[in-house]
Amino acid sequence: MKKFVMVLSAVTLALALGGCASQEAPAEAEAGDTPQGTEAAGPVTFTDDLGNEVTVDNPQRVVACMGSFANAWELAGGTLVGVSDDALQAAGWTIESPDVVTVGDFAAVNLEAVLALNPDFVIMTSGTGGRGGDSSQADLRDALVGSGIPVAYFEVTTFDDYLRLMRTFTDITGREDLYQKNGADVAAAIDAIVAQVPAENPPTALVLTTFSGGTRVQAPETQTGAMLADLGANNLAGENRSLLKDFSLEAVIEMDPDFIFVIPMGDDADAAMRNLEEATAANPAWATLSAVQNGRCITLDPTLYLAKPNAQWGEAYQGLFDDLYGQSAR
Repeated sequence: MKKFVMVLSAVTLALALGGCASQEAPAEAEAGDTPQGTEAAGPVTFTDDLGNEVTVDNPQRVVACMGSFANAWELAGGTLVGVSDDALQAAGWTIESPDVVTVGDFAAVNLEAVLALNPDFVIMTSGTGGRGGDSSQADLRDALVGSGIPVAYFEVTTFDDYLRLMRTFTDITGREDLYQKNGADVAAAIDAIVAQVPAENPPTALVLTTFSGGTRVQAPETQTGAMLADLGANNLAGENRSLLKDFSLEAVIEMDPDFIFVIPMGDDADAAMRNLEEATAANPAWATLSAVQNGRCITLDPTLYLAKPNAQWGEAYQGLFDDLYGQSAR
């Protein structure tokens, strides 16, 4: 993928980081372009990611309590009456359902707001912690089930997780054509990219998440870490897992990865990047890193590598492949 400068301030910060490039997100996939009059799928029973058996029957008043789930539900041909705030605020997707209302932040869903919408299906995340480490949507299950509302929990980290989610959603909506378009076709595109990964001399890499309060090293099991593994990269965080708890610039310098990928996190990307710039400026050894000297310190777009890219998983894989190997698998 072509590198580009997202905003002028990002240029200044990237230069301070010793040449961290920036990767552009492709045009977002269209949602809501499904034909009218599709035959309802009827009752569908499935097991969610918490092990609960859930039955829904052609739901029409759906609430999605995670932005990526809201987008995925529309990609599956469904419509929404309620979403969490991030579904309407994030830059990675557009919600097409008319007159949709918010039910609060995904880390603090407002149960009363959900119930007021009289939903016939609620989609929630089984991940715990939220942003502050003290919020879990699973705590709301008893109240919803007690009100006779079907609720399902999902946890999506990797592309395979997304594919499983789309299989369930399109089974509910009866839209096999949209599973093919937004699931199977994307899987085929990713397989074609992975098939071109060189078998020898795997590059080494680290993924840093930076925010206004600090910088963290991502584990190999995270979204971007899993993509790098699929693309043959050796994530050095797997060899030094102490970095996952305590970020050490000195340890990064000692490991000297071939690639450093930086993902800004939070509402203020400039502040996030400024934090890392200040840390690296204080240590002249940063400029001696192979990744910095070779132009392989790369800022990734968080809409593809922090939020879930959904129908754009293929573009996310393509971007990392181009960064790692300098060629296109088209």
